[in-house]
Amino acid sequence: MPVAGETLSRQLQVSLRFAASRWAEQDPDPVTRAELEELLQRAGDPDPNPAGIPPDDTSDTAVAWRGLRDRFRSRLAFGTAGLRGELGAGPARMNRVLVAQTARGFADYLLARGEQPSIVIGYDARINSDVFARDTAELMQGAGVRATLLPRPLPTPVLAFAVRDLGADAGVMVTASHNPKRDNGYKVFLGGADGGSQIIAPADAEIAAAIGEVAHGSLVTELPRSGDYEIAGEDLVERYVAATAASFRGTVAPLRVVYTPMHGVGWATFRDVLDAAGLPHPTLVHHQTEPDGAFPTLDFPNPEEPGALDLAYAAGDTVLADLVIAHDPDADRLAVAIPTAHGWHRFGGNEIGRLLGWRAAEHLAATGETGTLATSLVSSPALRAVADAYGLGYAETPTGFKWISRAEGIAFGYEEALGYLVDPEKVRDKDGISAALAVLELAMRLAAENRTLLDLEAEFAERFGAFASRQVSTRFAVLSEIPRVMRALRDAPPAAIGDVAVSRRDDFAAGLDGIPPSDILRLWLADGTRVMIRPSGTEPKIKVYIDAVATGDGSSRQLTAKAEAAAEAAAAGARALLEAM
Repeated sequence: MPVAGETLSRQLQVSLRFAASRWAEQDPDPVTRAELEELLQRAGDPDPNPAGIPPDDTSDTAVAWRGLRDRFRSRLAFGTAGLRGELGAGPARMNRVLVAQTARGFADYLLARGEQPSIVIGYDARINSDVFARDTAELMQGAGVRATLLPRPLPTPVLAFAVRDLGADAGVMVTASHNPKRDNGYKVFLGGADGGSQIIAPADAEIAAAIGEVAHGSLVTELPRSGDYEIAGEDLVERYVAATAASFRGTVAPLRVVYTPMHGVGWATFRDVLDAAGLPHPTLVHHQTEPDGAFPTLDFPNPEEPGALDLAYAAGDTVLADLVIAHDPDADRLAVAIPTAHGWHRFGGNEIGRLLGWRAAEHLAATGETGTLATSLVSSPALRAVADAYGLGYAETPTGFKWISRAEGIAFGYEEALGYLVDPEKVRDKDGISAALAVLELAMRLAAENRTLLDLEAEFAERFGAFASRQVSTRFAVLSEIPRVMRALRDAPPAAIGDVAVSRRDDFAAGLDGIPPSDILRLWLADGTRVMIRPSGTEPKIKVYIDAVATGDGSSRQLTAKAEAAAEAAAAGARALLEAM
């Protein structure tokens, strides 16, 4: 991370020049190698002045040295989310050197766990995803791990399926999901006892240590490679398609649907699933249908971002659509919107999550089965009400599907960031394609009754209570302010949020309710509203998740208004609290 106002000492310049030269020598990518060579040329020799380059120096030489610092002062950390970062040269960027070190380190980890391990590797349409995937396959095979590469760019859920379907020991998906267009990433799954879920501790630290040994002990040009890896057949994709299509349990009814994959890889697989399920094709947002890692119509290909669905809404207005559905670029997330008298209403993840959870509970009741409804700690507690009503298990997990997918007896899981696990026997990760099919099932049933998903929301409120969610986030210019604020909230906890008293406080710092130690505070307000406070894992922010509930007498409209008012008041109070810290 760049250090604001830092003087670039001569010693630092010498160190940066050495590191950049060594990196460029082993870089097989002419683009990133040229990037470093150009920066080195512009930077020139280290400044003979021992005082170094002052922070107010804006010369081209100083800018070049800062560019080297930003690329080499730190390294993209490998963790439970794998790797994710901006494309570019150096250890603080995503590139072929970093991926090669990661692939070989992961291979060493797998080889230490058992004999003749196997891995399946997938990739999406982002820039260099195919290159990083082939590098991984060659390095895995060269290290002695039996590698299988998926046949073409495919959604992340297909890779998650492949780990289970092929009985692989591990999986890698090269994707940055819904991150900014210049990013790419490396998502890691484990088979066997992990069931095809994403990695959790301590595996992340063990893999990171193995990667570190490679990075410090070898040049990537010295790592053995082999082109003898396998290419999976299309029959693997066909098995995913068939299994997903089988999850549609409704009746086909007329419904005007608009769909966008947001320049990602979702459409080809989703189309095949629709065909297998006997469902009609939607109207496509043609400017966003073909995979394109440049994302020409989007700055930030995340369906939660303001404006991301504008082209889909415009297409919906043109064809008078009943429903808009969107996948993020690797099709593991799903956004849903319907038209109203006041414009398009995009459902939040909590709203769709509780409706799909109710669908899952109804299916279990109809088949006489049991299971667990699971969601992350910061998502709405509405699933608990559904689970209680149907006599099902309920689990709250740490954030992320690496945890949700591991809930014992899971039948359905979701998190508020538009991720849904509808068919856990097929995959143990969020799956936007099977979730889209489930939403179509609900929407078609409702359309046949001349109702919409908003009507189902009202029915949910009448039966289980009205739930309302809000998010508040406060950005900090100095990263060190975040632990100071969290410490202050612990040392002097607020007696009220807004005008409502805090009735209970839970601190997850030492672990609580089966949740590992986490930097999370949970406040329960006197009116039943829940307030979760935690630092963001990816940005210099503190995030607050607010969930209010209203039950008892009253119409769904009255209950919803009561819950919305409580959530809004808590959001205003939380915002004021953080701004005063």
